[in-house]
Amino acid sequence: MEKGLNVEIICIDKIASTHLFLCDEIRKNKIKKNLAIYALEQTNGIGSRENSWQSSKGNLHLSFCIDKQDLPKDLPLASISIYFAYLLKEILAQKGSKTWLKWPNDLYIENKKIGGIISTKIKNFIIGGIGLNLKYCPENSSLLDIDIKLDELISKFIETLMQKKLWKNIFSKYMIEFEKSKQFNVHYEGKIFSLKDALLYEDGSILLNNKKVYSLR
Repeated sequence: MEKGLNVEIICIDKIASTHLFLCDEIRKNKIKKNLAIYALEQTNGIGSRENSWQSSKGNLHLSFCIDKQDLPKDLPLASISIYFAYLLKEILAQKGSKTWLKWPNDLYIENKKIGGIISTKIKNFIIGGIGLNLKYCPENSSLLDIDIKLDELISKFIETLMQKKLWKNIFSKYMIEFEKSKQFNVHYEGKIFSLKDALLYEDGSILLNNKKVYSLR
């Protein structure tokens, strides 16, 4: 690992939102290093498009902040959620999971959502948040299809993140997986659009309704 890429990992019992907590602490200048926080229980998680993320004890509630200079130099920050999500997807696949990444930041088993990733930039930090259904899932969603210990998954994800894998290598694999997203619709600017004919660009954005779209959040 490159020098300066250490990430401290902290576990807490219960919190409203790991993501909002990290964002607030960074705004208050209380965090000045790479840090990851996961909660055994989260009561008010944040999901895509500012929706709440329903979860329960035993699921993955992880947020982390990384100085942007510690990320791959070729990584488009506007599409960083794809990068984080695909790293996690690859870890799960190595363990035998059939998880796939629906554009731009949702993790699926077949046609049901099992988790998602959000990202925010505050000052010089990129904050990523991951929710994953390990033990509990809301209606119309699903559980991860493999058994994996919470601390093992978190340690492996942070370790992989610190390897600074190039975006071009991640994107070349995601290009193939993107075809699975074309059977779905997405919400954008208050309307529903089909991804059937969406075009994927090298920076992770798509052409949607004649507009270049980077994220739905």
